[in-house]
Amino acid sequence: MKPRDSRPGKGPRSGATSSNKRTAAGGTSRSAAGGSKRAAAGGTSRSDPRDARRDPRDAKRPSRDAKYAPRAAVNTKRSRPPVREHTGPRAPRPDQHGLGGSQIEGRQAVRELLIAQRRRTFEIWVSNDLDENDVINDILALAADQRVPVRRVPRKEIEKEARSEAPQGVLAMAAPIPDVELGDLLAPRKGNIPAFLVAIDGVTDPGNLGAILRSCDGAGVHGVILPRHRAVHITPTAAKSAAGAAEYVPMCVVGGLPTALKQMKDAGVWIVGLSDAAEKNIFEIGELTSEPICLVLGAEGAGLSRLVKERCDLLVNIPMGGSLSSLNVSAAAALATYEVVRSRVAKSK
Repeated sequence: MKPRDSRPGKGPRSGATSSNKRTAAGGTSRSAAGGSKRAAAGGTSRSDPRDARRDPRDAKRPSRDAKYAPRAAVNTKRSRPPVREHTGPRAPRPDQHGLGGSQIEGRQAVRELLIAQRRRTFEIWVSNDLDENDVINDILALAADQRVPVRRVPRKEIEKEARSEAPQGVLAMAAPIPDVELGDLLAPRKGNIPAFLVAIDGVTDPGNLGAILRSCDGAGVHGVILPRHRAVHITPTAAKSAAGAAEYVPMCVVGGLPTALKQMKDAGVWIVGLSDAAEKNIFEIGELTSEPICLVLGAEGAGLSRLVKERCDLLVNIPMGGSLSSLNVSAAAALATYEVVRSRVAKSK
């Protein structure tokens, strides 16, 4: 048997040896010679089969020289954001945990905002079609004295920005209403006047809250306690319904009303809740009115919550002589607060 390497054309070195000899003799292979002729004639050589296996993304990658070239200087300064055009009234950042009240609508509410000067007023919008009257003249004069910018704008712009049903052509932006601490409401007062407080449980209608604040201001209530959750705070509708009373009545926001009522009881305050199912009526609390007292008002329909009822020292109702079983919560607040005032005035004589 002949060795494998001795078979012609089958050995691994036979082709390489002949090719090396031709190359060493100055010749070229057929493919190289043909490619050179075609290139000289302006043609293109046959493509390398390996080109088909190349990643087409390689064409987008930078070359080695470009990759290791020195980088250009990078601007590290941040560009300023474009300035937005001022189209609406200027307002502060909203306070998610406070009373609110940054936007005030209605002539009387805006005028009392400027008179009270309890918080800063940023800007006032007045409709350019309003006729001059005493309230508008007062607003313009007070704004000028306090250097508050006043803009005359079309009524449509005010109605577009308004969040109440009838802004009356006047809108103002101010700092949020400052709330007070519960301890401040329980502190002794000059002349040893007993505390007179009102707590609101679950009232969610802003119109009712505004009317309650108006009655509390008229009755001389020392403070209103509002729960932080599941209760309305000072919205534009509430401020307009209050007709400026929100600027004067101290208000306290508490995390939980039952806990706040217990704190008041520990401080010597009598807690009197209004409930339709109570056995006594509001006219039978004369003995308690000379003491520190807090009236608790519940939402219409639901009334006082269970935990709030448990914290009350006494539950009373408002006698109803007609067909209806109860009054609106704002009407009940007016009647109950003025009953306390009537009793205290009668005892002082």
